[in-house]
Amino acid sequence: MRSVADFYQDCIAAVDQQPPLDVQLADAVSCVLAEDVRAPFNLPVADLAACDGYAVRASDCSRAALDAPVTLPVTEEIRAGVVDPAALVPGTAIRIASGAPVPAGADAVVALEFTDHGVAEVGVRSAPAVGENIRRRAEDVAEGQVVLRSGARVGARQVALLAGVGRSRVLVHPRPRVVVLSIGDELVEPGRTARPGTVFDANGHALSTAITDAGAQTFRVAAVPDERAKLRETIEDQLVRADLVLTTGGISYGSGDTVREVLGSLGTVRFDNVAAWPGHILGVGTVGGEDGGTATPIFCLPGDPVSAQVCFEVFVRPALRHMQGWKSLNRPVVRAAVDRTWYSPRGRREFVRVRLAGDPRSGYQARVMGSPTALLLSALAESNALAVVPEDVTNVRAGDRLQCLVLD
Repeated sequence: MRSVADFYQDCIAAVDQQPPLDVQLADAVSCVLAEDVRAPFNLPVADLAACDGYAVRASDCSRAALDAPVTLPVTEEIRAGVVDPAALVPGTAIRIASGAPVPAGADAVVALEFTDHGVAEVGVRSAPAVGENIRRRAEDVAEGQVVLRSGARVGARQVALLAGVGRSRVLVHPRPRVVVLSIGDELVEPGRTARPGTVFDANGHALSTAITDAGAQTFRVAAVPDERAKLRETIEDQLVRADLVLTTGGISYGSGDTVREVLGSLGTVRFDNVAAWPGHILGVGTVGGEDGGTATPIFCLPGDPVSAQVCFEVFVRPALRHMQGWKSLNRPVVRAAVDRTWYSPRGRREFVRVRLAGDPRSGYQARVMGSPTALLLSALAESNALAVVPEDVTNVRAGDRLQCLVLD
């Protein structure tokens, strides 16, 4: 029997980071950078006005007050985008727009609300400090500075910075394409009429959602029956668009479970009894790769929806993050006191559905959702964490503090 730790390492080793790809900014969102990004110029490129107002010398307005404004002639107006603005003559003011270059000779910008908005001359009602309302050249980014490092996730804030330094394309680890296959004669699509002996395909939809949440692209295939020829054909057809194949169901020892036999002829997949609960039999390996082609990693999960979701969180999600270049692979962990007593299977690492409450100062409490031994979809839906019971613990008591994987 494989330990959870050993099978976890098998899953990480089965996948490689996605080769770096040069993409447009829009396609880089949610991806991880595969390069250090350096600024090709200063940002701002010059001293700029931080607001609409008047460029002045601070010394010319030193006596300005709300009830005793200082009046200065307005000699010019500078708009954003002007390249070579006129210099400021001492004792005058220049109307200036937010983002426009500060003229030579000016050392402050008086905001509009502290003036009378004059055109030919302006009444200044506040004494500005030197440098007030001026964004200094290179105060944001200096030319040659690394603004984003390899391994950073690209989101809206990072896109703003990349675009601000003129980058329209970046090198990233692209989102892996994951094909999800639910296997079983009994499966029907939600929304259709159920008949005796059938169940709705919860796994296909749930795992597709979990994969998308992990940052990958999902291609969900309609449920495949336990028919060897059909299953083989479906897997072979999907390899052309898959960086990873994820199957659920069909891996038990029953005569109708065909995944082992089919995958045995398509690649190298190892099925193990893993010391985990829920989740007992799991598979990992590769398919395809004949004639010198690239083999595609494949993970095989149980058919029970709760087991499949738990095993995805423990084993598959970290592998997906590894493929995307993440440095942190696992969910965050907190310690929490459980609210009840139960027996945990000897020699297995148990993952129990719980709902966390509390805070770092007062501590966290974990309310067990449903019976720990019952694989209830309703309990899974109400949980926001998985409490982890170590392999050597058999009796969990109310108040015991367990490590909990935070899901939400």
